[in-house]
Amino acid sequence: MLSCDICGETVSSEPDMKAHLTVHMENEVICPFCKLSGVNYDEMCFHIETAHFEQNELERNFERINTIQYGTSDNRKDSSLQCRADINSSVHSACASNQPKISAQSLPEDGTLKHKDFYSENLTESRKFLKSTERQSDRTKIKESIYETMYSPPECPFCEKIEDNSQDMETHVKTKHADLLDTPLEDCNQLLYDCPMCGLICTNYHILQEHVDLHLEESSFGQGVNRVQCSRDLELAQQLQQEEDRKRRSQESRQEMEEFQKLQRQYGLDNSGGYKQQQLRNMEIEVNRGRMHPSEFHRRKADMMESLAIGVDDGKTKTSGIMEALYTYYQNAATDVRRVWLSAGVDHFHSSFGDKGWGCGYRNFQMLLSSLLQNDAYDDSLKGMSVPCIPKIQSMIEDAWKEGFDPQGASQLNNRLQGTKAWIGACEIYTLLTSLRIKCRIVDFHKSTGPLGTHPRLFEWILSYYASEREGSPKAVCTSKPPIYLQHQGHSRTVVGIEERKNRTLCLLVFDPGCPSREMQKLLKQDMEVSSLKQLRKFVGNLKHKQYQIVAVEGVLSSEEKIVSV
Repeated sequence: MLSCDICGETVSSEPDMKAHLTVHMENEVICPFCKLSGVNYDEMCFHIETAHFEQNELERNFERINTIQYGTSDNRKDSSLQCRADINSSVHSACASNQPKISAQSLPEDGTLKHKDFYSENLTESRKFLKSTERQSDRTKIKESIYETMYSPPECPFCEKIEDNSQDMETHVKTKHADLLDTPLEDCNQLLYDCPMCGLICTNYHILQEHVDLHLEESSFGQGVNRVQCSRDLELAQQLQQEEDRKRRSQESRQEMEEFQKLQRQYGLDNSGGYKQQQLRNMEIEVNRGRMHPSEFHRRKADMMESLAIGVDDGKTKTSGIMEALYTYYQNAATDVRRVWLSAGVDHFHSSFGDKGWGCGYRNFQMLLSSLLQNDAYDDSLKGMSVPCIPKIQSMIEDAWKEGFDPQGASQLNNRLQGTKAWIGACEIYTLLTSLRIKCRIVDFHKSTGPLGTHPRLFEWILSYYASEREGSPKAVCTSKPPIYLQHQGHSRTVVGIEERKNRTLCLLVFDPGCPSREMQKLLKQDMEVSSLKQLRKFVGNLKHKQYQIVAVEGVLSSEEKIVSV
């Protein structure tokens, strides 16, 4: 048996094969897919393999499906092989004929071809002899379904239009339904819309709107899921903030209390006792340290109790006669001084164990009062009075408050001074002197009037207070003016005179209650040294506090003037 290389037909002899090949040579070769003609057989085979590779591959896949599905038995295997040969024959025969391919349902039931009929009739008519039988097997029906699925005309998935081939259908979809594709045609003159949330490009505004709505629904869903967690986080944040605020307020309150207690201790308002308690406590410390004999302790304690009982200072811190010694010195020495003006006689009082650290205001009042007691002009106001001790001064100020003097100052000190270590300043000195019918005034130098924070106007005011006539006066002038109470932040002193130097500069002479008696007594020596005056002299450059206040005595008040001053 011989097989045709063109169509796969088998013949029994060589003459029959020659006759069969003659039929191939006489008929025109036509492509079974695109109707191409006018080429030889080799060119047609090349054309089919290159231009219609996909369709040719489908033919082969159909043959493979036929083999796999129905090749389980020997009989079916022989029938399958024969059927596949028949299909191949029909495909190749189509290349040599103008007629279409033979379908699978045209096969006879026995699956064989009648070669004699094939060659006896026209080639076109020979392809039609394969007619379907009235009774088709299940295999034929399945093959027909698969074949129709593979080779049925393509249908548009959008408008259901049917095209002849897949290429036409692809062109149809790209041109008619470009707006429905993910990637529109590049040459299509349509507006493009970008999604503001993900950047997707849409060709239709309504599609974009639906797409964005999906984003919003997804976001809303996420927000709904996280709403409970966000609420919990907010509650936790609020709790943490409240706890932080509570700690901050507690810390601020504690700091304020500490500062307030510090100020109370500084100004003697911490209820730790007053002059008496501090005196006894400090003397006990001296005894414990071996610097005071116990007998001395008891003697001083007895003197203190006697002084407190009568309300008069015991005089153990007083130094007298300094003003007279200064007058003598300036007359006979002090060649660098052009003129000097001294106040009336003043006794110096310094701090003791009982008022150390807080009693400067009280000691300066003792100095000022000691000068007034030596001046006959004030006998009527101070008749029968002696220099009081510090607790007595505290009692006198409280009495002045009760009379109505300085209610604001009384309120600040809780209307109480006795039994405390409370500081006093210019206002309390003014209140006490006014209650004693002593005319005085407070002058406030609240800001600097010279370079580097100095107060030259303070010096000029004090000079004008002491020196009414500067020209023609002697070198040393002992005036009848009382000393001046000088106050600045944290301390107070007593001004007892002023120098005018050879270079026309001014220098104050001050008594400091912080200076002990042994230092002040050096001024009483006949051969006083210039170095001893160093503790008294204060030049303009030495007074650089931000603010100064002075209390200057100007005379005596009548009873009516005293009432008006309240």
